[in-house]
Amino acid sequence: MHGGACVNQALHRKIRSFVRREGRMTRAQQEALGRLGHSYLITENALQDLDAVFQRRAPRVAEIGFGMGDALAAMAKAKPHCDFLGIEVHRPGVGSLLLKLEKDAVDNVRVVCADAVEALQHHLPDTALDAVHLFFPDPWPKTRHHKRRIVQAEFAELVRRKLKPGGIFHMATDWEDYARQMLTVMESASGYQNAAGAGAFSPRPSERPLTKFEQRGQRLGHRVWDLFFTRTQE
Repeated sequence: MHGGACVNQALHRKIRSFVRREGRMTRAQQEALGRLGHSYLITENALQDLDAVFQRRAPRVAEIGFGMGDALAAMAKAKPHCDFLGIEVHRPGVGSLLLKLEKDAVDNVRVVCADAVEALQHHLPDTALDAVHLFFPDPWPKTRHHKRRIVQAEFAELVRRKLKPGGIFHMATDWEDYARQMLTVMESASGYQNAAGAGAFSPRPSERPLTKFEQRGQRLGHRVWDLFFTRTQE
């Protein structure tokens, strides 16, 4: 699931957190994009009015870089009273998500196939979201590539602006040094409070689905770190 989250350190598009490696789309994924796109896919411009997109007012959750869509599809199915917005740059993952949504008749998800930073920064109004999810972003493990990691100070501020006061930024990673970087960045960012208390990680919430990716990691002995940060009133 690593990959798909989109950012640059200074938000000037000089450094991206993803590489456009589309990979091979299966016939089913390609067919899903054509057959189901009209039901689930929206343009970046449509983000300016989510009430119109979803035809209702409801709690709104955005997942950035949803990979193959396992967690997003499961959470949307479990919470039909919420609206879910998925932002993913890789089309095979988008096609995979659409197939999952169709299989379970889930209709409270809309998808933007775009760079997440550009979509949030230029199209989504401020205070539009109740929660933002960032699960298993690309860890860029080599030290010289750490500048590509999505969780940087500028990105934290961008997410804060898009959250309503009291909104939650939920992150998860299976790379300990990235988890600690996330913790450092977020505790240094203004306008946030660590839900677990200063310097602490949160226990894995039952509402975050245990995906195939995470199950495989558990079999290999990998630990996962969850972080919950609440946007304060400031």
